[in-house]
Amino acid sequence: MASKSFTKSRSEGKPFRLVKYFATASLLVLIIFSIPFSVFISREAKDILLKNVEDYAIVVGENLNNVVDLNFTSRVIYSWKVAIELGRKDQQKLMDDTVKFAIRGLDVELVKLYSIEQGIVIYSTDPELIKSKVIETSEYKKALDGEQSIIFISEGKGFWSILKEMIGGEKKIRTYIPMTVFYEPTGEELVIGIFELIMDVTKQYQSIVKLQYLIFGLSILIMVLIFFALLLIVHNAEKIIKRRAMEQRELEEQLYLAERLAALGEMVAGVSHEIKNPLGIIQSTSELLTSMPNADETQKRLSSVISEESIRLNRIVTEFLDFARPHKLNLNECHLEEVIRKNISFLTSELESKGIVVHDKLNGRSFKLQADYDLLYRALMNIFINSIQAIDNSGSISVNVDEEKGGYRIEVEDTGCGISKENMKKIFNPFFTTKEKGSGLGLPIVRKIVEGHQGTVDVESQEGAGTKVIIRLPKKMRAI
Repeated sequence: MASKSFTKSRSEGKPFRLVKYFATASLLVLIIFSIPFSVFISREAKDILLKNVEDYAIVVGENLNNVVDLNFTSRVIYSWKVAIELGRKDQQKLMDDTVKFAIRGLDVELVKLYSIEQGIVIYSTDPELIKSKVIETSEYKKALDGEQSIIFISEGKGFWSILKEMIGGEKKIRTYIPMTVFYEPTGEELVIGIFELIMDVTKQYQSIVKLQYLIFGLSILIMVLIFFALLLIVHNAEKIIKRRAMEQRELEEQLYLAERLAALGEMVAGVSHEIKNPLGIIQSTSELLTSMPNADETQKRLSSVISEESIRLNRIVTEFLDFARPHKLNLNECHLEEVIRKNISFLTSELESKGIVVHDKLNGRSFKLQADYDLLYRALMNIFINSIQAIDNSGSISVNVDEEKGGYRIEVEDTGCGISKENMKKIFNPFFTTKEKGSGLGLPIVRKIVEGHQGTVDVESQEGAGTKVIIRLPKKMRAI
């Protein structure tokens, strides 16, 4: 039996473990698929915003070039009628004023102008950089060919550079813009210098990083919401599985009990039949011995004992037979209140002798149903007798009936000794009893009669605090 229950508990636990594994696996799947998806979306958004930043830098560079061409180059060549020589103080000051006017209100940190012929810086907003040598990068060479180019300036290398980029630190871009003049003889634009602009685009870049975090955060939030929704579904599924497992276990126990009772019923029926015939002979013989004229007092006393015990044994055998044989219901319209009051009336003398008070909570109500009056009377009689036997001296028994959907709920509650937790599991087992002269068939017969009426019987009890028997009966039995 122990191995059977162990196997059962393992088989019940397995679906629950599978459910938990399913929930965990689902979370991992959501993480695996949502992170690349969010990264893809954020990267696409990042590329779009970076393209806007680059376009902004190009516009700033072209604007600088146009302003310098209009306010410096044209003025020096056409108004001053001299060659461009930034080494002269007047041209240097004019260039400085023009550049500062062009970048006013913009995020330009540094401007340098390279001389193509000399290969040095001939002007800078930082005077210390003037005359420093040109570093011919690929971007610088593109500018020589008249192309604009942009490069992001990264601080540090390796892991620290990537980390700063992720957390949205300072971000700058270097822009190379060719400085051109219109050459009238050929009608071409000539590159006479290269502007280098360093712009601080931290604000714009931080907005990109925030957008990435927003997309990633929303992805995580959606993933968590989906996970909790899935967890809720799984939790409900687990409850359903657990409830069905309990129902299945109860059905198995009922089936096992039914098989036992069927075998027991066959045995009891055969044994009872064999016992009743010799028992009748014993009883009639004892009565004959008692009535003989030459019988002395001792003989009469012993014959009386034999007769009483024969009657008691016959009653027990009759109970066995009643429990073993199927009850054929004689269904008629009857009233619960009449059955209950008939029981109380029959037991009045026993109730008064033990000082037990019955509280009838029916309040004159009528409860009509379709049932076998005699069997119902017998079932309630067994319950009342159990309540009386559970009360040692004085006490009380409460009887109440409430109408439920499609039926009635009958409660019989006493203030007796109650039933222990260990015995509660056995009270419906045939032949289990804690009484010296009990047969242990009272509650099993009650259950058999109630279930025959398509009802249920439950017992609530606490040792030392009394017992409550709850019977539910339909008003009308369903057709089977």
